[in-house]
Amino acid sequence: MDGPQPTSRPGGVVATLALAGTVAAVMQTLVTPLIAQLPRILHTTPANAAWVITVTLLVAGVCVPVSGRLGDLVGKRRMLLACAVPLVIGSVVCALASSVVPMIIGRGLQGMGMGMVPLGIALLRDVVPTEKLSGSIALVSASMGIGGAIGLPVAAAVAEYADWRVLFWGSAVLALLIGALIWFLVPDVPAGAKGQRFDAPGALGLAVGLVGLLLAISKGADWGWSSRTTLGLFAVAAVALFAWGLWELRTRDPLIDLRTTARPRVLLTNVSSILVGVGMYAFMLIAPQLLQFPEATGYGLGQSMLAAGLWMAPGGVMMMIVSPLGGKLINARGPKLALVCGALVISAGYGISLALMGSAWGVMLVGIVINSGVGLAYGAMPALIMGSVPLSETAAANGFNTLMRSLGTTIGSAVIGVVLAQLTITMGGHEFASRDGFRTGLLIGCGVALLAAAVAALIPALRTPGGDQAAGEQATTDQVPARA
Repeated sequence: MDGPQPTSRPGGVVATLALAGTVAAVMQTLVTPLIAQLPRILHTTPANAAWVITVTLLVAGVCVPVSGRLGDLVGKRRMLLACAVPLVIGSVVCALASSVVPMIIGRGLQGMGMGMVPLGIALLRDVVPTEKLSGSIALVSASMGIGGAIGLPVAAAVAEYADWRVLFWGSAVLALLIGALIWFLVPDVPAGAKGQRFDAPGALGLAVGLVGLLLAISKGADWGWSSRTTLGLFAVAAVALFAWGLWELRTRDPLIDLRTTARPRVLLTNVSSILVGVGMYAFMLIAPQLLQFPEATGYGLGQSMLAAGLWMAPGGVMMMIVSPLGGKLINARGPKLALVCGALVISAGYGISLALMGSAWGVMLVGIVINSGVGLAYGAMPALIMGSVPLSETAAANGFNTLMRSLGTTIGSAVIGVVLAQLTITMGGHEFASRDGFRTGLLIGCGVALLAAAVAALIPALRTPGGDQAAGEQATTDQVPARA
């Protein structure tokens, strides 16, 4: 197989792919300012309206690894363009929706486009010169966090000062713009796994298992963790994923090569990714509530949704600033050190949060520190993955790693949600998460981030075919392990 063929315009490619990841993340946070208004807007119950958020998570969980594998089979540029289509259509459907069903359909279509980030990261390996690859990977990988942090205040401002439908018309325009930029600026490179077949049974088995698992985790608190529905979904997920694993080990061209993902370097990176996802989301769930709770609680900061988003936005900007610095660290010392450092910075952010969360300025500073760590960690994960898998599996492996990050945020949401729901106070007839609840959630975030650093420290060094440790643990070289 031919190695990577760098393009003559890598800057335009990197900017396009980073913007694509940012837009995809904005799609996820788009409805956050509307959560309280959705039942009235869609003429439905709060329980039904919650599916507007849940469906995007479920569809993205299924489609991200599938689109990654298709990128290896038919070409990453082609799949990037394909991902832009449901983003556009889904945004238009949501903009025109006046009831809950079309809104759920539209949000599901938006979830189908979330595979842009792992596809873009994998494509960088094919078109960006080696000396610029680490920084480019770090920027595109961090774009999901950047989009989430910046998209929230923008969406809040639009929701507060304009009609809510403007949010979705705007996202449709952004998706069209991304599609056009990909068409004109992103080169077409040969598919790494061309000639192999698509594993349809594997895709179906993974879909059943993931939907059961993600649905049980995300809705368990609402349905009850010991309810028949929740336990039944966990059981379905366990059986489906076990059967899927057996199939993947036996089929000739698997959707995800489990033998590759079982290699210590890949396995420990994915475990760290889950833990970083949990650690990152603890702050994202706690900070907006703390900022918006009334001052009468004694610890709430009394900010509006728009103001809360603006206080959190600098954290997203910091991710953008840290990403190229993370790329330099990866080039100099390797992605393993960058991942360990990122997790430690996240834990440090939680450590100082116990003293600083009493003011909006303190929340902003904590967000800057935590997001700096996330930027370092997110840039290191795909570099570790791509240095450990064959070129024919880069998109699929990155898709699976992105899924692990999403699984971490889902678990983090469930765990912190349970903590905040159990530790509450009642004021003026309303129930609020208590100060102790927030502190407990912050301590959990700190502990999980420290655990992520410990797991990352166990990742074995990259070895060259001759058995020597690769210089700087470069995870972005062309010398990758052959497929087992």
